Parts: sequence; C-alpha cells; structure tokens
Amino acid sequence: MLSFISGRQTGLDDPLRLRRAESTRRVLSLELNKNKDIQRIHASGVSTLDIEPIEGRYMLSGGSDGIIVLYDLENFSRKPCYTCKAVCSIGRSHPDAHKFSVETVQWYPHDTGMFTSSSFDKTLKIWDTNTLQPAEVFNFEETVYSHHMSPVATKHCLIAVGTKNPKVQLCDLKSGSCSHILQGHYQEVLAVCWSPRYEYILATASADTRVKLWDVRRASACLINLDQHNGKKSGASGESGHTAHNGRANGLCFTSDGLHLLTIGTDDRMRLWNSASGENTLVNYGKVYNDCRKGLKFTVSRGCSPEFAFVPYGSTVAIYTIYSGELITMLRGHYSSVDCCVFQPNFQELYSSGRDSNILAWVPSLQEPEPDDTSEKLLPQQSVKPAYEDAWSSSSSDEG
Repeated sequence: MLSFISGRQTGLDDPLRLRRAESTRRVLSLELNKNKDIQRIHASGVSTLDIEPIEGRYMLSGGSDGIIVLYDLENFSRKPCYTCKAVCSIGRSHPDAHKFSVETVQWYPHDTGMFTSSSFDKTLKIWDTNTLQPAEVFNFEETVYSHHMSPVATKHCLIAVGTKNPKVQLCDLKSGSCSHILQGHYQEVLAVCWSPRYEYILATASADTRVKLWDVRRASACLINLDQHNGKKSGASGESGHTAHNGRANGLCFTSDGLHLLTIGTDDRMRLWNSASGENTLVNYGKVYNDCRKGLKFTVSRGCSPEFAFVPYGSTVAIYTIYSGELITMLRGHYSSVDCCVFQPNFQELYSSGRDSNILAWVPSLQEPEPDDTSEKLLPQQSVKPAYEDAWSSSSSDEG
C-alpha cells in the first residue's frame, strides 16, 4: 500500500490504481458476515434485491409471497454484531400489495423517493417511497418476468418490460402508458437490461434461446441478434437462425463500462459478448449450473482490476473473472437455490437471496495485523493464563 501511495505522490501511478487494487483485494476475500444479519420478513423465497445507487444504504427485496421490504444497511448500534432492520414493508394487508410473486424491484436511478416493482400478477407498479402508495400502475395481459430502467437516461423515462408475451413492452413514465413494443422474439422474454453506456441500447433474453440488442429509437428491427457461433456454423439462413444459447436465455448483465454483455442460459453456459459488434468473445467459464425456469439475476463488480461476475450457482454464489473465465471461489451459506445477488461497490459487499427465504451479506474479511518483533516476544507471556503460571523461583530454593 505504501508503494501505491508513493507512486501516486510522485505522479508515476494512476491516482485510481490504489483504489482498484484495494477493491480487488476486498472482493477476493469475501466471506459470510457472521456479525451482520438481515431481518427476516419474507415467509418464502426472496426472488429479487436492489440497492439504491445514490448512497448505497437502502436495499429493496421482493419475495414470492408478494411482499416488498425496504432495509437500512447502515449500522447505528455501534456494536460489531447487529441486525439490519426493515424500515418498512408492503405486506399482504396493504391494499395495493402485489397478489403473486414479486419478480423484480428497482430503485429509480436518480432519487430514492421512488421505486418500481413487477409481479406475476401481470402488473408493474411505480411506488412513492415516502407514502408507500403506487403513483402509477401498468397492467399487462401476460405474466411479467422482468423490468428495468436505464441508469444513464436523460432524454427518456422508459421502462423495458419482459412478459410471457414475446413482444418487449416499453412503458413511458412521463405519459403513463406503453409507448411502443419491440417485436422479434418467439417465446416469453425472461430478462431485460439497459446499457449503462448508451441510453437507447437495450438487451433482451428469451426462452427462444435468443438474445437481442435493440436501439429503441428504431422499432422496425433489432440491431444485433447474438450468435454463439459468430456466423460460422451453417444452418438456417439469415439472422433468424442465430441463437445465443442452446437452452432458455434467462439472465443478462452488462459490464460496468457497458462495453461487454454477459448472458446466461439453461444450457449451463455463460457467455461474454462485445456489445458493439455482437461478437462472442469465446471466454470459457466452464459449466455454470442453471436450472431456473424464470429470470436469473446476477451482477458484476465495479472499480476492480480485473472485474468479477457474481453468479447464482445452485445453492452457492460463484465468483468468476469476467475476461479470463477463471472460477475464483464459491460462496456457500444458503440452504436452497440462490435466485439473486447484488453488489455494493462502495464497500465491496455482496448480498444474495434465495428460496430459503434468507438474505445473506458477504463482506471482505479483515486483514490480520502483521506481527512485529515486540509482539512476537510478548506473545508467549501473554498467552499464559495467571492460573497456570509457574510460581517457583530459584532464589527461594537457594534460601531454603
């Protein structure tokens, strides 16, 4: 660390190099936090989580019981062992609560005064955080699997919605209606994700094994239909035969810089794509176990070198290096399948939830202080308890 600080002072190193190195070290040492519990509110599985990007303090959770809970992740108890309490919840007794499983929750990217939720009850709801009342409700004809708001949009307020209908719906917060649809998939749309780099670029994944990139200003056709073979396999002519996976494509996540896209499918494969050209980079992650019948929510790190992907893997969370495909470790702690994980980049913390109805916090392990010469000399004496000290002395025996 001293060498990083010295290099930064002399101008030889990038000022952010120390931050990247420390963030990377902390991610590599993630372990289950035994001192921090998340208050258990959900009676059944927790299918979705989201941490607000403004302060990184408040977390939303949505469960298969239809309940939405808002947690405060700060520790105000001044004690090492504490429980993150639920600030409020939208329970079954709430008149506007979802009737079925909540599949996605998301904070409004620019303000904690609003958040969104979508459910199997065929609705997308826009909530006022202060009053816990819906400001707007969008109703659909089919089951809603996923929705997403752009984290960087300044010229539109569109929410992309994936449903059992193969058409991707775009809901406009300004007008309160569905502005237009994107046609091209043949089966249900299980995941949608806006680019963190370009506000008009949207990625969608479907049960028809296809992943598409759209420019929402063009409703006529998608920009790219991702092909796992990069167009080298002879088969169906044209882009109609291009498939991203050999099973249902049910997970999407852009890298933090938006230059690459990660996809996951029920063929137990994860693939990394160039988001500009649509090329499969052919990074080999090995078998990535995935038996989820709906959308699988995974995430990536931010500010590390190299960057990492955190992927639900059965009852564990697997950590991969994004660009080399190396499996770093498996985080074990859940008793059943994990459905979602979110990364808190300010403190390099990871939160995961699953069908065991638990929300677990994974934090960097504390570095053990390096012993110096003085502490090593004192260590044997300090380790002896007073009750076991030897009271014999040579002087007393000589006198006797």
